[in-house]
Amino acid sequence: MNEVDLNIAQSQESVLAVNKVLKNTYLLLGMTLAFSAFTALLSFNAPALHPWMFLIGAYGFLFATHRLANSPWGLVTTFGFTGFIGFGVGPLIGFLLSSQSSSEVVMTALGGTAFIFFGLSGWVLASRKDFSFLRGFIAAGCFVLIAAIIISLIWQIPALQLAMSVAFMFFSSAVILYQTSEIIHGGERNYILATITLYVSLYNIFMSLIHLLMAFSGDD
Repeated sequence: MNEVDLNIAQSQESVLAVNKVLKNTYLLLGMTLAFSAFTALLSFNAPALHPWMFLIGAYGFLFATHRLANSPWGLVTTFGFTGFIGFGVGPLIGFLLSSQSSSEVVMTALGGTAFIFFGLSGWVLASRKDFSFLRGFIAAGCFVLIAAIIISLIWQIPALQLAMSVAFMFFSSAVILYQTSEIIHGGERNYILATITLYVSLYNIFMSLIHLLMAFSGDD
């Protein structure tokens, strides 16, 4: 096999690998979102989890998923994480759906989240643009937002809550751009890690939209 044939073969293998990761990522993402909706439905009438319990549980599952992402157990912890998130937000969603005005907030947030995700992902897939330059911004933003979450749990400051919602929307949008770019450019070959990253971004956008819509509608 000459050098030209070898380059063509490697290029074809790369394309197949990218398509496989994309397919598995979006398939698993769809399944985890459906599972989250199911566990949320189960907890509609349950008491809300304490914020610290929710935070510790979520980060515990997230840590386990990252550690086990290269084994079949990674799928188990992925569904454990997304199911726990769904169960944790279920009481809030159930409360909002109990009234006409608040249910419109949920539907609007769902529509807005879908629009943002498909718009950003579609842009990257169509343009093939490399968003690896966002890596530094995402790393710094992650630490800043974690600190802001801890502060908000200690001091309930309405202005901080609104600022965090806006920040989470921009941060999560950047993560969607970066993660999708990493998949199509070969930087991400683990569909479990890609799925969990996109799921967290969707969750953050959805919850941020709910908080912002409730605040502007006067229900917060």
